[in-house]
Amino acid sequence: MLKGILTVGGWTMASRVLGFLRDMLMAAMVGAGPLGDAFVVANRLPNMFRSLFGEGAFNSAFVPEFSAILAKRGPQEARAFAEQTFGVMAFWLILLTLAAEALMPQIVALLLLGGTYDAAHRGLVVELARITFPYMPLICLTALLSGVLNGLDRFAAAAAAPIVYNLTSMAFMIGLTGLVPTTGHALAWGVSASGVFQLALVAWGTWHAGMALHLVRPRLSPEIVLLAKRMAPGLLAAGVTQLNLSLDVIIASFLPAGTQSALYYANRLNQLPLGIIGVAVGTAMLPGLSRQVIAGQLSEARGTLNRALEYALVLTLPAALALATVPIAIISVLFERGAFTHHAAIISGQTLAAYAVGLPAFVLVKVLVPALFARGDTKTPMRWALLSVALNVVLNILFMQPLQHMGPALAASCAAWFNVVALTVVLWRRGFLVPDATLWRHVPRMGLASVVMVAALLGLQAEVFAPLDQSGPLRWLGLAILVGGGGLAYGIAGEVLGAFHVRDLARSLRRRPKPA
Repeated sequence: MLKGILTVGGWTMASRVLGFLRDMLMAAMVGAGPLGDAFVVANRLPNMFRSLFGEGAFNSAFVPEFSAILAKRGPQEARAFAEQTFGVMAFWLILLTLAAEALMPQIVALLLLGGTYDAAHRGLVVELARITFPYMPLICLTALLSGVLNGLDRFAAAAAAPIVYNLTSMAFMIGLTGLVPTTGHALAWGVSASGVFQLALVAWGTWHAGMALHLVRPRLSPEIVLLAKRMAPGLLAAGVTQLNLSLDVIIASFLPAGTQSALYYANRLNQLPLGIIGVAVGTAMLPGLSRQVIAGQLSEARGTLNRALEYALVLTLPAALALATVPIAIISVLFERGAFTHHAAIISGQTLAAYAVGLPAFVLVKVLVPALFARGDTKTPMRWALLSVALNVVLNILFMQPLQHMGPALAASCAAWFNVVALTVVLWRRGFLVPDATLWRHVPRMGLASVVMVAALLGLQAEVFAPLDQSGPLRWLGLAILVGGGGLAYGIAGEVLGAFHVRDLARSLRRRPKPA
């Protein structure tokens, strides 16, 4: 499992680095004002579906069923199931896209219920959203082919696909600006074009794996009906984070202009550890866990969940505390240039700190939900997800006025922690989650090592980062010292305290997986 985590995490890391370059270019060229807000809202719609299908409900429902058919009935039957799924999904996604294009003014009006923006701005959002929305069917079909590859324990092509998104976006931003009305239009066209390229990449991956799919006439076979039943409640359960973030867009429309952009840039930084750790662990864990459950290997399944939790927390805890400790410094160095002002950096940094409070919870949801999905239970996560969404709405309303831009982020964090506690109790009571001695021993020590890192960060910020000229290239040196010094402090403290041992991780990486 650790090899799969590192494969997905490594490619995701490369994608996130390119994503930061893309965001830095976007911040300089678009800024955190009305145009930036318009693109953020327009891009939110297709990317919500991407997150739900690519990282959530579809993958969690499809991979166990595909893996079970592959193990019990062979590759030909598994290919037939995947082709049936592709045909049905393509048909309904195209219909949904056509409907969304026609109803886009009404959809945007729902997202922008507040009175912050005038009619011209809302018209711009509609125009950009109509350009970006074709990305939705393309990326959802990419998710299906990625699920096939994940079910075959081939993670590289699917994990590398987002790199194409970032490269295409940057190319269109630079190449089309000046040829279209605004940089936002150039970004929007880049989003849809990247969907074509990502689908082509994973299609090549399935062909290379000997599982190339053909487009067949859509038919509701018993397997497709079962997939739909498992997937429908999972859309809320696995996608609760994305649903909460979409609610944030609505709430932010009642707040001052620039709030949408502040939420976007803060969430992009928060998504770095979430994507590298949470999505990687959940993606790599699910196929093996599904096989263990099917084979009745309950003890091994509990061990897989324990190690997934440990691998997730070993980097999530320090990442969350680091983002909460020096958020403005990070945002300022990465984005404060061109159209992105110092005031925007302060607002985005404060929002990032609020998101960081919930970062461990966002990651743990990605680990805990698949533990139930692997056993065919999608209803229990759905119920707690619905309550979590309701809590997020209530907290957003309560936090909106006193906390302004920080309110939506803190509400999402609190709702995520509620979801984690509920799922943990359910798994514990059913005997699916039984923390072993290793997990009990390591997690508190990870916390102590993270506290040591926070002390190091505060000292470095006061003595090294703050005195530097923050308007010049030295600020990059200051950020590198902060990141490197904090990471070194955590690594040394973790080894000394026994929170983890590099040799043990290396041994796990070298260990060959047992045959299914």
